[in-house]
Amino acid sequence: MRLPDPLQFNDNAIILSPSGNIEDYLVHDTAAILSKWGLVPKISKYALGKSGRFSGTVEERLHDLQEAFDNPSIKLIICSRGGYGAVHLLEKLNFNGIRKNPKWVVGYSDITAIHSVLQVNGIASLHAPMAKHFSDEGVNDLSVRYTKSILSGQSVDYEIPVAKNFAFNRQGRAIGRLFGGNLSVFCGIIGTPFLRMPKNGILFIEEIGEAPYKVDRMIYQLKLAGVFKRINALIIGKFTDYEEDEKMYFSLKESILDATKEYNIPIGFDFPVGHVKLNFPLIMGKVAVLRIQKDKILFKQHVNK
Repeated sequence: MRLPDPLQFNDNAIILSPSGNIEDYLVHDTAAILSKWGLVPKISKYALGKSGRFSGTVEERLHDLQEAFDNPSIKLIICSRGGYGAVHLLEKLNFNGIRKNPKWVVGYSDITAIHSVLQVNGIASLHAPMAKHFSDEGVNDLSVRYTKSILSGQSVDYEIPVAKNFAFNRQGRAIGRLFGGNLSVFCGIIGTPFLRMPKNGILFIEEIGEAPYKVDRMIYQLKLAGVFKRINALIIGKFTDYEEDEKMYFSLKESILDATKEYNIPIGFDFPVGHVKLNFPLIMGKVAVLRIQKDKILFKQHVNK
């Protein structure tokens, strides 16, 4: 798995929209933050476009992403938002340019599909905040600062306190290549050439706005597909904008724990990743060391190993 080079002063960055459309000011605010980082930002041709729920037609969105992949002078690609639509591009993308000149691709949510296909092509990428987060929270936000530090070559090193008497976590230590992302997007590409699950990897999932029974269905899809048999650990990020379903056997967290009870792997809940302010960046495809202890979760990825 090739890790893109750390960003340097005056490196070229581009903001593009491979999925949904976005308000212009969010992208311009993000460009301003990239300038403060010492980068030279550009907004792609169709990044601010609108075509229904998308930022452009498939051809327009493909044009922007493919051009960014192929341009060796661009060192950073920030996806403006998720939404829906990245899946339209997967079978049309050519990876020769980005394989020759790996560069950072940043985003999450629907961008899970792009992270996944980059891993298939041997390129690590960054699951991290996008334009709305940059605009709303600003340059001094913790998640934004973590994003900058990792892009600049710093290792990932998080110590996450565990809420007192939190009973769902399963303690243990694991090492494995990190993969996953948004649960529904991840499930949507299982069984396709655009997802290659690493053996003995560490899977992380997050979700927004999905009813508990739908989450349960997707968790069982992972189970029946043999995913849980292949992994060394499971990280449960934030599940937001949903209501518990009293007609289900368990709460959402309990249902996940019940579906995975037969697997002897560490499981950590409420990791700060997902559609939340504390959306800590993670290097997709990079080996991680995870320790789930009684009072904290330790997560590390060394960029120089």
